[in-house]
Parts: sequence; C-alpha cells; structure tokens
Amino acid sequence: MAAENARTITVTGTGSAEAPPDLLTISVGVECRRDSVGAAYGDAGTASGAVSAVLRQHGVGDADIRTSGLNVRPELIWRDGEGQRVAGYVASSVLTVRLRDVAAASPVVAAVVGAGGNDVRLNGLELGFSDESAVAAQARAAAWQDAVAAAEQFASLASARLGAVLSVAEHADAPGPVPLARIQRAAATEAISVEAGHASVGTSVTVVWELQV
Repeated sequence: MAAENARTITVTGTGSAEAPPDLLTISVGVECRRDSVGAAYGDAGTASGAVSAVLRQHGVGDADIRTSGLNVRPELIWRDGEGQRVAGYVASSVLTVRLRDVAAASPVVAAVVGAGGNDVRLNGLELGFSDESAVAAQARAAAWQDAVAAAEQFASLASARLGAVLSVAEHADAPGPVPLARIQRAAATEAISVEAGHASVGTSVTVVWELQV
C-alpha cells in the first residue's frame, strides 16, 4: 500500500481569460537638456508640474499619480585634443499614471503631451484591471482543466488512474507593458487613439496527484 501511495504524477496546466480592461497605466517621462544644472532641474520641474496639473484637470486623483526616477546628470562629450568635456546637463523624472476611464484616455494622453511640450516622453502603457479577481478566477479554472486533462491522459497511458490531489501550486503570469513606439511629440489636437480591446490574465498551476493502479 505504501508503495502505491508513493506513486505520483505531476502536471502543469496553463490557462488565460480575457475581459475589457478598466485601467490604463501610462509612463510619462520628462527630460530637459540645458546649459546649467539649475536650468535643467528647474525646467524639468516646470514641465512635470504642467503634466501633473493637466492630469488633475482631467480628473486624475493624487493617488493615481506617482513620481519616480528623479535624476540630474552631466551630458559628456569627447573632443579631440580636449578630452571629455561637459556639454550640458540633463534632468529627468518619470510619472506613472493610472487612468480609470479607458474610453476617455486618448484626449488625456494628448493633453499630457501638449502640456509638457518637447520635454515629454511617453515610455509605454499597460492595460489591465482595477480588480482582476473575477478574470483571474476564470484563468485558474482554465489552467486547472488543462492540468486535469493532461494528467488523465498520462494516467491512462500508464494503465493507471488519478487518485487524490497531493499539492497545488499556482504561478501567475507577470503582465508586461505595451510599448508606444517611440512617440516623442504630438500636438494636443492630434490625439492618438487608445484602443482598449480585451486584456488577458494568464496563470499556470502545478498539481501533484496520487497515481493508482
């Protein structure tokens, strides 16, 4: 009996589920090149403030605007006979913004670019869910069925049958950002359309069963 209980089968199943997203996260960079540290830092702050202000005008709350990656550095060049020299200074920062009205995101993004001017960079976007629990539950169910189907097939091929489940481990997929292909500058009146479509939640589950004769 102990020998039979020692026989196991381990299978990993994968599954995903889709639904219309209700959250758009954008990464907005500000980068200023100036002759002095003070000018670069001050102008970067002005541009970042203008972006934050226009976001609030469009109803984005303080909790959905986060600043990160504040950096000031010299811009170095090499000249023959002179060596490495400081050509100017670059100040940069990144705003991570959550937009909760995906359908109205296009004009907001255009307004952000218009507010920051040539110093604004759109680094990327990610469509997702403010609460993905319902979609994740569907993905888990699909992953479970995938694992069961494979396990039953292997058990049949081994002239055995599945017994009790001994362990279950979930491995949720990490979503990646959807890049905005090198958008550097656009007039506020020329909004780029953000098509929400469907966002996907994926997961995998590793299940260990007893394998019985």
